[in-house]
This record gives sequence, structure tokens and C-alpha cells, in this order.
Amino acid sequence: MSKEGEWQEGMPTHETILFSCFGGLSNTGITSALACLETVKELGLAKVAIGCLPSVPLGVKPVIGKAKAAKKIITVDGCPFECARKTIEAAGFKIDKSIVLVRDIGMKKVALHTDIGKGLGVEKYISQEDINKAKELITKSILEK
Repeated sequence: MSKEGEWQEGMPTHETILFSCFGGLSNTGITSALACLETVKELGLAKVAIGCLPSVPLGVKPVIGKAKAAKKIITVDGCPFECARKTIEAAGFKIDKSIVLVRDIGMKKVALHTDIGKGLGVEKYISQEDINKAKELITKSILEK
């Protein structure tokens, strides 16, 4: 029995689902997350939403159903480990576009543990310029036919 308001197969869903690395251990994961959030804010939820990456290998039905129903699946990874892409492919989904920030916008990965104890904030590691470049690339990938 489904809960009221829970998405069911056959209901409308987002045109594109983004599965993103939200890795908070490096600047690239945080930038990936922020760029995806900015993209959703700009294009709206009818056009794009961020899927719950950890729920895919667990088989969470509404997330799997929305991914199956979406017109496009795009993965956004910060670094060459490509955890989002590998997770989605391992679940049997076809990825329409794989974005890797170190490869596609030239980001340099920096681990956030290097300054622990020095009182520096995460904002030292991320730049609005990188977020904007990533958002532009994600948006272009969503709007391509």
C-alpha cells in the first residue's frame, strides 16, 4: 500500500534526473552538489530534479521509478572516481550524459582535510566561478535534444 503523496508509476515526473556526487571531503564534490542545486533552482522541478544516489543500489521504488520514467539521466561527478556514474550504471540505467568536473571544466581536486584545526571554512575551497561553469555545462546537457 502506498502512502498518500508518494510517487507511483504512471504519474508525471521530472524530465531529467541528475545523480550527483555530493562528496563533502573535497572541493569537487561540494561544487558538483551546489551546481546541481543551482541548476534545479534555475530550470525548475518540471524540467530537472536531483535523484537520491544512495537509494539507487538499495532499490528504493519511487527513486527507481522516477529514474526509469525520466527522459534523461545525467550524472555529475567532481572527480575521476566517478562514483555517481558507476553507481547508476551498476543499477542498469543508461546515462545520457556523464559530467566530471575535473575533466570537463578543469577543476583541481583539493581534499578538505589539509587545513583541519586551522579554523578555515569550506568557502576557501570552492569558487563561484567553478559553480557557474559546472551549472552552465549541466544546463546545456539538459537542454540538448
